[in-house]
Amino acid sequence: MKLHTLKPNEGAIKNRKRVGRGQGSGTGKTSGRGEKGQNARSGGGVRVGFEGGQTPLFRRLPKRGFSNALFKKEYAIINLDDLNKFEDGAEVSLEVLRNMGIVKKSKDGLKVLGNGTLEKKLNVKANKFSASAKEQIEKLGGKAEVI
Repeated sequence: MKLHTLKPNEGAIKNRKRVGRGQGSGTGKTSGRGEKGQNARSGGGVRVGFEGGQTPLFRRLPKRGFSNALFKKEYAIINLDDLNKFEDGAEVSLEVLRNMGIVKKSKDGLKVLGNGTLEKKLNVKANKFSASAKEQIEKLGGKAEVI
């Protein structure tokens, strides 16, 4: 396969329907919108959820409870195998990881997860650690410091 031989699958590309074009198109004159009325006008139609003046479903249903979604904390996540890029005995923090480009956004802090294997003794400063990550860091003689 070469770049100049690539082409889309059969039927993947269709010509767009050109409305209001007279004979042969089947969508001449009113362009498939019917005669008069709100939906025939330019900019016409109703908003999403509008039910013709009847009280919409969203307003009929009772609203109860509280959602914590607006206030939840989101952590920048890093795995143990990402920490192997550091030298032995290095101090790892969110700022260092951001400068190296390993973490893009700091969000609400840093969480270290235990995916992969760690091969170096490191001092890691983070907001949260998974149990397996903390265990593996300390097993190698490093320090998992919660900030």
